[in-house]
Amino acid sequence: MTPLVSVEDLRVSFGGTEVVRGVSLSVAPGECVAVVGESGSGKSVTARTLLGLTGPGSSVRAAAFRVAGRDALAFTPADWRRLRGGFAGLVLQDALVSLDPLRTIGAEIAEVLTVHDVVPRGRRAQRALELLDAVGVPEPALRARQYPHQLSGGLRQRALIASAIAADPRLIIADEPTTALDVTIQAQILRLLAERRAAGTALLLISHDLAVVASIADRILVMKDGRVVEEGTAREVLAAPAHDYTRELLAAVPSAASRGTRLTTGAPHRRPDPDLSAQVLAGTGLARSYGPRRVVDDVSFTLHGGETLGIVGESGSGKTTLARLALGLLEPDAGQVTLHRTPWSGRRERERRPLRPRIQLISQNPLDSFDPRHTVFRLIAEPLRLPRAERRARVLDLLARVGLPPETAARHPRELSGGQRQRVAIARALGPRPDVLVCDEPVSALDVSIQAQVLDLLADIQAEYGTAMVFISHDLGVVHHVADRVLVMKDGRVVEEGDVATVFARPRHPYTRTLVASVPLPTPSPHRAGTAGAV
Repeated sequence: MTPLVSVEDLRVSFGGTEVVRGVSLSVAPGECVAVVGESGSGKSVTARTLLGLTGPGSSVRAAAFRVAGRDALAFTPADWRRLRGGFAGLVLQDALVSLDPLRTIGAEIAEVLTVHDVVPRGRRAQRALELLDAVGVPEPALRARQYPHQLSGGLRQRALIASAIAADPRLIIADEPTTALDVTIQAQILRLLAERRAAGTALLLISHDLAVVASIADRILVMKDGRVVEEGTAREVLAAPAHDYTRELLAAVPSAASRGTRLTTGAPHRRPDPDLSAQVLAGTGLARSYGPRRVVDDVSFTLHGGETLGIVGESGSGKTTLARLALGLLEPDAGQVTLHRTPWSGRRERERRPLRPRIQLISQNPLDSFDPRHTVFRLIAEPLRLPRAERRARVLDLLARVGLPPETAARHPRELSGGQRQRVAIARALGPRPDVLVCDEPVSALDVSIQAQVLDLLADIQAEYGTAMVFISHDLGVVHHVADRVLVMKDGRVVEEGDVATVFARPRHPYTRTLVASVPLPTPSPHRAGTAGAV
């Protein structure tokens, strides 16, 4: 079939620096083409260029560039505006940024229906509800009246997809549409996109994760440093990768098979045995409510020296609230938290403050928790109680421990990549030499190769210092790789717990079985034959 979009030898530059270097691709009706690679590989710039959204200061050149049968090199800004939404829909990674915070979800979708005159005015509100229902949003009438900040990440992403498909576009470009989403929500989003593809919509899927695209892609292009280093059918690329970089991406995906090895090298990495005689953190009968909603309900846990306790569950299951209770940032309505078998909850903050260095947090997005005015040196030095000369030496030592050069100390958070910021967050948490690290989605927004580096770093820290970790994640592969035991949470309660290998291999609870079944694997789907339109 004639491609809906095709480009040959695409080159995109910003300020004289070429970031996309000779990329050629095409997408036909009913076909899913996936472009994978790390941050900075040029995949997102390529995708946005196909919709005329390269941005100010850019230079776009190509040997040929056709969209909807027309020469896109001759398009005016007005041509591109008419194309977007009607012919092509765009789904971005961060729905909270993409959706207008001052408009309800229903109004956001209705705007697309209005601009492209999809249905009569009197039908627009009802059509918005139908679209929300079609993408799996529960209680669409309620959600349509809500604002983006009132929805969970998964609901926002589905609302964004509803907006993108409102005008029934022939092409959907989805740029990291499932990154940082729960595994079950991720599976729902991928099924939804697969349904659109099966109905004849062309789909261009951008991702850093080969496992995510494996079940849906017909063809895969692997990008590195602005170039396509490998391309082929999903089966060819995933089952027999030809390029070293593709093999590195596949090897970096954490799973049960990677347990006990370094993700970056594949070398064996012996995990220290937990000290079961040393109980460093525990919670008993914990409960916490927000208004009428019980978000943590009768949860108990124990953490031993050198042990990693994984906590998994969907958004809203209570994982992060449990972490905040463990950290003493929230007080439980019932139950008790103990640190080294002494009360940690129910104490005045001035009593807790001298003990806070013993339990530290590594969050999902350190940029939100860092003061942007502070240098890296000040961020890491802040919790240290040392003389000035010793403090500087300690900061430089911590930077070296997390694999960052000394000059990083003079930089600010926004000057760093996502992986570098997460390393700074780890260095800051390690500064007081804690007994416990509470890691709340510490790698969920990172590229798979950077994620591998951070997970290897945490393993090294645990092996060297015997640090205990509470590791919260929506990614079961990551938890299987790092954890000794796991708690599975749903609706504020622990529905299953035990040895991580046993729970994931032989789950007893239906919800755990659903989670395990939803995990994407970096192997081509048996239903993908490498041809457009195959189901």
